Amino acid sequence: MKLTTAGESHGKALVAIIEGLPAHLPIDIGKINGDLALRQSGFGRGARQRIELDRAEILTGVRNGETLGSPLTLCIYNRDYENWRAYMSDGPCDTVSRAVTRVRPGHADLSGMLKFSQEDARNILERASARETAIRVAAGGVFRQYLSALGVEIAGYVREVCGIKDGGRYAFEALSEAKKTGLGMLDPEAERAAEEKVAALKKEGDTAGGVVEIRVRGLKSGFGSCMTYAEKLDARLAAALMSIQAVKGAEVGLGFAAGELSGREVHDEIFYDGGFRRRSNRAGGIEGGMSNGEEIVVRAAMKPIPTLMKGLKTVDFLTREEAVAASERSDVCAIFALEIIAEAAVAEVLANAVSERLGGDTMEEVGERYSRLP
Repeated sequence: MKLTTAGESHGKALVAIIEGLPAHLPIDIGKINGDLALRQSGFGRGARQRIELDRAEILTGVRNGETLGSPLTLCIYNRDYENWRAYMSDGPCDTVSRAVTRVRPGHADLSGMLKFSQEDARNILERASARETAIRVAAGGVFRQYLSALGVEIAGYVREVCGIKDGGRYAFEALSEAKKTGLGMLDPEAERAAEEKVAALKKEGDTAGGVVEIRVRGLKSGFGSCMTYAEKLDARLAAALMSIQAVKGAEVGLGFAAGELSGREVHDEIFYDGGFRRRSNRAGGIEGGMSNGEEIVVRAAMKPIPTLMKGLKTVDFLTREEAVAASERSDVCAIFALEIIAEAAVAEVLANAVSERLGGDTMEEVGERYSRLP
């Protein structure tokens, strides 16, 4: 499978094209729009979420609720484009009034302007914006439905917000409760403390990041490969998580904690009781770059949003003089949204890994081949 996205933050629309989907996959657009609504929610979100009401529209590849085997195209129209038409039109438009030259630390502004020979960061930030993740969540909804048809489920929650940690250990079935909270945490006390922290940061014109955990249940062993580094499932998952705007770290299983422990404390012993089993899952469901049949456990660390209402010190790109960074409409904390986005990113990787191994022109073929795996 192949996913391509396009679109600017304040442009006409965001678009995704998915190639390689088999025929006869039922597509529930309501579930996709439910994911989009979750991405826009959460304590600490900004004013943009009140302007946009994201709804995905299927343009190609589906008839009578099922995929055809042809490329599937999804579109999310930006409602805010009407307020930006004069500045973002593909024809002649005002490129001065909304120009950004006071480059913002932590953003793509300066590096992008130098790379693409631009004098206005607007030509960089519009694509680099996390607004792009809306269409990735929509596409992720399609990949989730492909995996769900095989019995593979994805869930997650927020483990940490700006140093406040949810240290609980939760069964997979409990993770869905995180979607009903303000910040996506499952420990009520940690959630309250985190919301107080975010509220205090908002008053100070500051922002917060955090850590999310994504878990996958039902994926059989053998997806990914130990034979080439490019096929390793953990590498592909880490790359997908790191591709999300503002993510600065990714780990699998124990992750960085494995470097602090001995071998006996890290590796999962193997037993046989009619099938191969592990009684612990410190590897996070992946060994040697391949799924091992246990729950896959990955985490992503999100830096604080770099657009601060009290801008950081910077330089004006044109005058080279000291300045205060430009401010765009922004969130104080988007960790709840990151959890939704990370689920979509994981779904894309796993759907690709399954498709590569099993092939199949129809979902019936895919399902039959999956059922025969040990």
